Amino acid sequence: MTIALNQPLIEAPSRHAGIRRWLWIVAALVFAMVVVGGATRLTGSGLSITEWKPITGALPPLSGAAWAEEFAKYRESPQYRLLNEGMSLGEFQFIYWWEWGHRQLGRFIGLVYLAGFLVVALRRLLPWRQTALLFGMGLLLGLQGAIGWIMVASGLQPGMVAVAPVKLTLHLTFAGLFFASVVAFAVWLTPPRRAEQARGLVGAWALLVLTFAQIALGGLVAGSKAGFTYNTWPLMDGALVPDGATLFAKSPFWENFVDNVALVQFNHRVGAYLLLALALWQAVSLRRAAAGAGAAKRATAIAGMTVMQAALGIVTLLLVVPLWAGLAHQALAFLLLAMVVVHLVRMQTGTAFAWL
Repeated sequence: MTIALNQPLIEAPSRHAGIRRWLWIVAALVFAMVVVGGATRLTGSGLSITEWKPITGALPPLSGAAWAEEFAKYRESPQYRLLNEGMSLGEFQFIYWWEWGHRQLGRFIGLVYLAGFLVVALRRLLPWRQTALLFGMGLLLGLQGAIGWIMVASGLQPGMVAVAPVKLTLHLTFAGLFFASVVAFAVWLTPPRRAEQARGLVGAWALLVLTFAQIALGGLVAGSKAGFTYNTWPLMDGALVPDGATLFAKSPFWENFVDNVALVQFNHRVGAYLLLALALWQAVSLRRAAAGAGAAKRATAIAGMTVMQAALGIVTLLLVVPLWAGLAHQALAFLLLAMVVVHLVRMQTGTAFAWL
């Protein structure tokens, strides 16, 4: 069956209103998870729970003895010994609750997605290919949880006081992939109000790719704490481009792209400039080409959000990453990602979804 996105997508749209609501609820929960995850990272709470117990770990310590046991486990971690030695039980409980809440929200998202998927599958509310796609998205969600524990485990290795930057980046990027897939499916199930031409489609795909790349670069910035250095703009240490020896000071060469704070921050800045230029270009080009009111308005909104995100990034840098600015910067990045996905799906012709 071939379905074009500029035609009615389903015979009876009302039949799928419940599925759309479920998907948007999942998307909202993932967005909240990203914000809570950012707070967990910025408060240094992510390594407070040193074990992964998918079932029994849902219960927090319920007695003084249980709290003492959890605190004893944390005191054996490298982060405590190298960074937080002398921490009180009350201080430990503060970071513990952040990580525990983060994990509980992850469990809740999994349950909400599983419950919705079972309803769709058992009641056969969608064709089997679309149901299979939802199943694959569920596997992606499960993989995201596994990556989360692998990330935490990397920070529990000898000599580590934080998680590995690459694994933090994978955790964030896979969250973005799942979030984008949920938003795309929900938008795809929503019949468009009017037909749209696929003009500017290449630019829309490029926006999506650059947005994902910038989110990944942001993960590296967070993981290597690159936002706490070179806290000036537009110059870095008095230059547009830091000294070459600084950019490639580490060996082996590839490691500079992961945890060399100078190169990581430089790449994130360049990525921001490229994304901003592309967003502005597409907004102007779609308006000039009269590509359709919907596409032009969405492109303009994306350009405006990108300007806001760039400004917020600069503020975050200049203020040396206060909690509120870091969270706002991460949250706006995912709102921008959602808007880019909506824009692309609405512009996309049936070719990319013909197999459905």
